[in-house]
Amino acid sequence: MNSPLRLVLAFHNHQPIGNFDGVFEQAYQDSYLPFLDVFQRYEQLQIAIHTSGSLMEWLDANHPEYVDRLAELVAAGRIEIMGGAYFEPILTMIPTRDRIGQITSYTHWLEQRLGAEIRGMWMPERVWEQSLTRDVVAADIEYTILDDFHFKNAGLTQSALHGYYVTEDDAQILNVLPGSEPLRYSIPFQEPQNTIDYLRGVAHEHPGAVVVFGDDGEKFGTWPETKEHVYDRGWLVQFFDALTANLDWLRVTTPSEAIQNVPPLGKLYIPEGSYREMTEWSLPADQLEAYQDAQHELQDQGLWDRIAPFVRGGYWRNFKVKYPETDVMYARMQLVSQRLQQFVESGSTGDLVEQARLELYRGQCNCSYWHGAFGGTYLPHLRNAVFQHLIAADNLLDQVVNRGWQEGQEPWVTLDAADYNFDGRPEVRLANNRLLALVAPVQGGQIYELDIKSICHNLQASLTRRPEAYHRQVLRGPSDGGDDVASIHDKVVFKQEGLDQRLGYDSWQRQSLVDHFFDAGVTLAEVATGQAVEQGDFVQGAYEARLRRSAGRVQLQLVRVGEVAGQSLRITKGITVNAADAVLEVAYLLEDIPRDGNLHFAPEFNFAGLPAGADDRFFRDGDGTSLGQLGQQLDLQQTHELGLVDQWLGIDVGLACDRPTAIWTYPVETVSQSEGGFELVHQAVAVVPHWHVVPDAEGRWSVTLRLAINTQQAEQRSHDQAAVVSV
Repeated sequence: MNSPLRLVLAFHNHQPIGNFDGVFEQAYQDSYLPFLDVFQRYEQLQIAIHTSGSLMEWLDANHPEYVDRLAELVAAGRIEIMGGAYFEPILTMIPTRDRIGQITSYTHWLEQRLGAEIRGMWMPERVWEQSLTRDVVAADIEYTILDDFHFKNAGLTQSALHGYYVTEDDAQILNVLPGSEPLRYSIPFQEPQNTIDYLRGVAHEHPGAVVVFGDDGEKFGTWPETKEHVYDRGWLVQFFDALTANLDWLRVTTPSEAIQNVPPLGKLYIPEGSYREMTEWSLPADQLEAYQDAQHELQDQGLWDRIAPFVRGGYWRNFKVKYPETDVMYARMQLVSQRLQQFVESGSTGDLVEQARLELYRGQCNCSYWHGAFGGTYLPHLRNAVFQHLIAADNLLDQVVNRGWQEGQEPWVTLDAADYNFDGRPEVRLANNRLLALVAPVQGGQIYELDIKSICHNLQASLTRRPEAYHRQVLRGPSDGGDDVASIHDKVVFKQEGLDQRLGYDSWQRQSLVDHFFDAGVTLAEVATGQAVEQGDFVQGAYEARLRRSAGRVQLQLVRVGEVAGQSLRITKGITVNAADAVLEVAYLLEDIPRDGNLHFAPEFNFAGLPAGADDRFFRDGDGTSLGQLGQQLDLQQTHELGLVDQWLGIDVGLACDRPTAIWTYPVETVSQSEGGFELVHQAVAVVPHWHVVPDAEGRWSVTLRLAINTQQAEQRSHDQAAVVSV
């Protein structure tokens, strides 16, 4: 055939920063290795592969022979390596300097390790805004792949998508190829002949067309049931056999070859967006439910296909609104990026600065900044990993100015206020060489980040229990999507029984110093399930902030006059940090307490990254005696101290009070969606000291709490490991 149809197969392989080593290994054995084993036998076929930097670093460290095989196939012209942003950030989320830096640094790595010429890039999650064009071109990239959904949002019909377009921004030109949604849903879930028949129809209607399949490599073995389907039952062999049998009219090729030999269909400006499902997931839960209901109604009426090209969901950036926890990560990332840039502009260079840059880039990995069919932001180990790398970057920059937490460096302490989370209102930062605490005075005076520098851990990286549109499916129960292998978008699988009974929601953010007032007779069960009635307006009320400094000591004083059960009450709470100490001292003073009031005061703490279900993660009393695993509920009376120990992490978090107190504890667990099904995920440990307040003669009551963080075990372990390495 003089004008063959060009089929571009582009496979995107990715594992996020912070994923478990066993998950990397399983994906390698189930997807990446067997796919290459099968493909290598088909010498007439060419494909493109993009492997994210986080996965490529793991492969090079654990299976360098696989990376060597990639290099051999690149040299043979069988595989085109697509570049991209090094650690798979959503490009619209990060500054221009980091966009270009991530892309160019990964291009350099791929050129050096694989001998590849990098001409194109994978667009992470295909999240697009037109202004990305100039940054991508500035990073020496010639093309990228988006979904056909992007192009349809620009007004094109399916018949206009059998090729590629050029787009432009600020006089910079980029080639953009539309990935085919029909192929994305048929490969590998339908019989190979269905794909051949579809492509034959395109070839008949559009001689010389270019059709692009661009999707996750994990669909070929890692997604549920696909390993048996793709390899054990031979789908991939059958697919490559079918392609090879039709090479008289079908050319399986690479993006660069197609662009080099086929002219663009025209010029196009592409609206912001992502693939269709992503735009839906970014909607608020109630709006997503309304969207789904309207879609189903229109489908029943036979009208959806007519209106679908004009329907768009939400805006990716609003994941930071839907999940405020991701906005905390985003703001922290931006602050680290700004600080690094200030160092660079001041002339700072050297290994520490470059290591900090790499840690920043790792902390920009996208997966925990959003949530859809994958666990995403609901996975604590992914959120923890983001903070780990961002805190590590900050630590490295501290070392540049000799302000680190390491032994022998001069202790320091600081206190300042600025708009640290970019909401137009000031937050307060208390920091010393061991801790960093961020407090939002206008949001209940709550601590929303508490970084432990010695172990690069944020104790506040928790997640609030909130409604999700898919909770309707949880309440309906599981289904298998039919007898055939189904896409993860179609199946309803429960990974634990009774998930419909575990749904619960919070009306406040799971942070610390959440100032509750409950009924006198409220129970632990009511508090733990979020059913306790709030009597006061302090939880999310605005506090007035006053900053106090003295030699080696800083204090944030927060004051609010509010109401409890319709009666006025004044609260002053002070947060104090000393130089060199990993201690927060929190003092509460309640004033104007009504004589006949029966106040039940309960300031809540939430501690994240301390998992349940293991004997080496436990509560302790003041004598060090274990009180049970961190996942259990405790109802303690007349105590002065409670500790939370995580021996794997090497941390002991102790909360001590200067007056006898009752303490509730309970796990914060969410029912969330992942590619493997719906699951219960431990998000944090809630610790709630509480008192039935009895005022003094002047209507006052006070308590001081001391939150002490001990990481000596982790530091000793790190010291011992360093000694072994040096030997």
